[in-house]
Amino acid sequence: MNEQSRRPRQQGKPYRRPKKDPVRMLAFDALRAVDERDAYANLVLPPLLRRAREKGDFDGRDAALATELVYGTLRRQGTYDAVISACVDRPLREVDPPVLDVLSLGAHQLLGTRIPTHAAVSASVELARVVLGDGRAKFVNAVLRKIAQHDLDGWIEQVAPPYDEDPEDHLAVVHSHPRWIVSALWDSLGGGRAGIEDLLEADNERPEVTLVARPGRSTADEILGALGDENALPGRWSPYAVRLSEGGEPGAIDAVREGRAGVQDEGSQLVALALANAPLDGPDKAWLDGCAGPGGKAAMLAGLAAQRGALLLASEKQPHRAGLVAKALAGNPGPYQVIAADGTRPPWRPGTFDRVLMDVPCTGLGALRRRPEARWRRRPDDLDGFAPLQRGLLRTALDSVRVGGVVGYATCSPHLAETRAVVDDVLKQHGGGSAELLDARPLFPGVPALGDGPDVQLWPHLHGTDAMYLALIRRTA
Repeated sequence: MNEQSRRPRQQGKPYRRPKKDPVRMLAFDALRAVDERDAYANLVLPPLLRRAREKGDFDGRDAALATELVYGTLRRQGTYDAVISACVDRPLREVDPPVLDVLSLGAHQLLGTRIPTHAAVSASVELARVVLGDGRAKFVNAVLRKIAQHDLDGWIEQVAPPYDEDPEDHLAVVHSHPRWIVSALWDSLGGGRAGIEDLLEADNERPEVTLVARPGRSTADEILGALGDENALPGRWSPYAVRLSEGGEPGAIDAVREGRAGVQDEGSQLVALALANAPLDGPDKAWLDGCAGPGGKAAMLAGLAAQRGALLLASEKQPHRAGLVAKALAGNPGPYQVIAADGTRPPWRPGTFDRVLMDVPCTGLGALRRRPEARWRRRPDDLDGFAPLQRGLLRTALDSVRVGGVVGYATCSPHLAETRAVVDDVLKQHGGGSAELLDARPLFPGVPALGDGPDVQLWPHLHGTDAMYLALIRRTA
């Protein structure tokens, strides 16, 4: 036998099955739910994380990375879309959505985290092999290697138009907001470039988890004492607020499990407190929350009302949301009632209540920190859909309050079409002299930068809260 015949035959490279990375698989599953079912990440992600922990796949660091991948990808989607578009040879609408999700996850790891380049690319390609197949994984590999050639600043120089040529489009790409939302927020905020950039950047930061100690059922001191200084801080403005440290788990707190406390943004707490403390002419025995679901403000109002011997009626149109309100109010120390009713066709008599809160349905542009996917779902014509409802609910509120009583018109949107325009229109229609705006600013003690009044607009970058709006109106005739 000659030497050549003794050599082993050359074999092809054996096929290697892709390895499933549980962190990136979970992040991909969450993004697909957001895309396919119009789900919200803050509702989809917790059960996915819980199941992963129960299976033993995750520890605390894994959960933190998965959360960052999901929320970071959603917040920066507009910027990453512009970068990916520069690296593919077709319009993004022609890229299959699952492929685009893998590319976006990879782009975030490359441009928005400290994950090393080789690890970000290899992990993303491995994910693509698992969920897309080897053929499309090669496409993912080629695109991500192009993205890896520049850092985020380098890409922004290439894909964002210069500020001097198109300020709104520049800010839209740099800060990952649709252009129309940049324009709307800028109009409402006023001022120059620095303020709007601070606001847009605040929308892209992870918000603190804030708890509310429900009045009459728990206190901020109780919760702070249970958690300790290293795990929580007092609220900035609300005496009922507690801010959790990063990674704090609300469900592990006794007061939250027992319903005596809940998760609630400090801006929402301030709105409820302002209505409860607004000066009245006459009795203070009957309060109404006319759009009560899912129950956070209603629970706070019910506790405050109970301390004064007043009754709260919490009304919510959708029966399942009315059920959430009932759950939030269960155990309240004073009298309350929860009903499922349409606030534009109320079952109660006019002039029944001393205080009325109408926290109306809106675009939610004030809570983009918490629901980053909402910025990509909303459209300018959504405002037209909300406008009649918002005006109808405010008219109901003014009809429902007695002469001398106070209405709080609130919304989690700073868009002028959902705030001042609604209030101005309804007051004009309601008849001159029958209602007057109160200065709400003194009812936000210690809170800076409240503007010229009489209404109040909170801001993420100025107050660390959602962009809640409140106008207080007294019925005069």
